[in-house]
Amino acid sequence: MNDALPAPWTVTAQNLPEHRRNPIHTDEGARAAGFPRALVAGVTTYAYLTHPVVAAWGTSWLENGGGEVRFRKPVFDQDTVLCEPLVKDDSVFIHAITSEPEQPRVVFEAFRSSPTVIAIRTGQVLRTVEYTLEGEHGTDRGLLAGEDLPLYREHNLVHPAVWPTLANDVVHTQIATGSWVHTRSIIRHHGLVHAGAMCRIESAIVDRFNAGGERVVLDLHFIVDNTVVTSIEHEAIIKLP
Repeated sequence: MNDALPAPWTVTAQNLPEHRRNPIHTDEGARAAGFPRALVAGVTTYAYLTHPVVAAWGTSWLENGGGEVRFRKPVFDQDTVLCEPLVKDDSVFIHAITSEPEQPRVVFEAFRSSPTVIAIRTGQVLRTVEYTLEGEHGTDRGLLAGEDLPLYREHNLVHPAVWPTLANDVVHTQIATGSWVHTRSIIRHHGLVHAGAMCRIESAIVDRFNAGGERVVLDLHFIVDNTVVTSIEHEAIIKLP
């Protein structure tokens, strides 16, 4: 993997039309939950935070890197977001910085490599679903929200934000019943994936607890050609306090 250090990058945060299905991503729904305006989807902020990493480390990170993203505070629609790298010991962090008082809003610790695939833990098994990895679920996930790195279209590669986006689809369609918030993900890449592939998602709820609302933790495997290409531990507040 390239040893180059990621460089800062700035973008204007924006919600996609599809995110309106979760009321927290509308001004009305956000105000009802106590926020001043619409929250930008966590997966969109994650797409922004991957930009400095992929620009520096290239396709090798997409093939066997990964990271842990924690959403500490909301990023709001139309915020200017500085994706600022921080090197601490042997770890590389990308912080999402806005004009709000408490910073950073989001912290992404980028892993240069991921371990071998870990089995889904025992829990409530969810319905298996399939997606064709094209368009917004392929090369264009970041581009639609302003993340304009050309590598994905040049090499016909699935954008890394597709994986937590599809994890959110599982939460939205099989678990949550109202406004909900994505809080954390550990994402591990196990192979390059080209746009156009068919992906099967196997998942289970492996934990439930209360902390600032009712939370669930999911394990998910994303499977292409009978091979796990990405695995995620995904946490969300499914009932806001």
